[in-house]
Amino acid sequence: MTGTDARRGIAAQGTDRAAAGGPAVWSRDFALFFAARAVARLGDTMLPVALAAGLLEHGYGAGAVGLAMASTAAAFAGLVVFGGVVADRFSTRRLMIGADLVRLGTQSLAAGLFLTGHVVLWQICAIGFANGVAGAVFQPGVASTVPRLAADIQGANGAIRVAESAAQLAGPAVAGVLVGLASPGGVFAAHAATYALSALCLLLLRLPPLPAGPRAAAGSAPRAFRADLVDGWREFRSRSWLWGVIAVWCLYMIAVWGPTVPLVATEVVRHHGPGAYGLVNSALGVGTVLGGLLALRLRPRRMLRAGALSLFAFFGFPATVGAGLGLPAMAAGAALAGAGMSFWGVMWATTVQTQVPADVLNRIHAYDVAGSLAMMPVGQALAGPAAGALGTGHVLLAAAVVSLLVAAILLAVPPIRGLVRADATAPTAAAPAVR
Repeated sequence: MTGTDARRGIAAQGTDRAAAGGPAVWSRDFALFFAARAVARLGDTMLPVALAAGLLEHGYGAGAVGLAMASTAAAFAGLVVFGGVVADRFSTRRLMIGADLVRLGTQSLAAGLFLTGHVVLWQICAIGFANGVAGAVFQPGVASTVPRLAADIQGANGAIRVAESAAQLAGPAVAGVLVGLASPGGVFAAHAATYALSALCLLLLRLPPLPAGPRAAAGSAPRAFRADLVDGWREFRSRSWLWGVIAVWCLYMIAVWGPTVPLVATEVVRHHGPGAYGLVNSALGVGTVLGGLLALRLRPRRMLRAGALSLFAFFGFPATVGAGLGLPAMAAGAALAGAGMSFWGVMWATTVQTQVPADVLNRIHAYDVAGSLAMMPVGQALAGPAAGALGTGHVLLAAAVVSLLVAAILLAVPPIRGLVRADATAPTAAAPAVR
């Protein structure tokens, strides 16, 4: 089977299910996967609050909090590509369950450390590193699971995005309540419970088989692993729309997202207080929910073009803060930015899941995640020195301008702008395709 045949096989699975009267999105199995993603995301958004409160309570400073968080991020970013190879060679469902169980154990251990008061930074960092490794094994399988569960892949991605955005809004608030009522250790225990629930949902899940395609490379384990890694890179490199977006996204992370997140927090808190930053952050979350809901309805024929157009809305987030506008304007800018980013996210995820052959999808998704995240720490690290040299407001205004440039570059590249959705020949009756 060729790569094109395998790619068509993914779309054909959904089309066949729809033709047979199967649900476009909601089914027992998709509901289980949806619940697993929502509850895990809720727990993940609780973690920063618990980590900061717990370490500060035990005499550590902000640097320790950053180091603990960085240990997870470094392990994830460094190993997710290898996780993609593993996910293409073994059962993704079993790997995801295993990763959840590992994190159930590590977070239970962290809860015990905080509840007993025996908190040592290197131990917390080691736990964070183990969580990052587990995340690197778990994440690649997400991409190939969605097309196997829903006929309407875009609708499924939109529904998951809405749930994750709602969890992003609720998680910090829930963690704050638990810290106040119990302790940071109680939040870690609740976080561990979310992984237990996620693992249970995945355990009950029934995944249909992948379309028949080329098998993983044979031979000794190290040699086969390297061959799969090279094959995944070859598939990634052969799609100009794919590596083109990732290349542009590196610029976005360095010059836009990386500096915007920490500098917006600093600027809003400094001039308007923590409550105002909470409001702006909530507006961003509400926007992401609205963007996901919009993605459930609109069915553009050229999804990457539509997604790139939505990215122009991000301009308002750094621009309103950088220009020193009032709180209502900043909240409105954040909401628009969240909607644009969320809509782009659904368009991008659906494109990758429907355009890439099933037998390499996990590896391609891993390269996508690694490439998308690689430059974010660089942008965050450069934000402080740039703000010191140029002023925070000027850096944020520059980030706003670059965000427009990034969207324009995406639209200027023909393979990105002109890519037609894989199911364009059979638009759904529920929502006509728009051009």
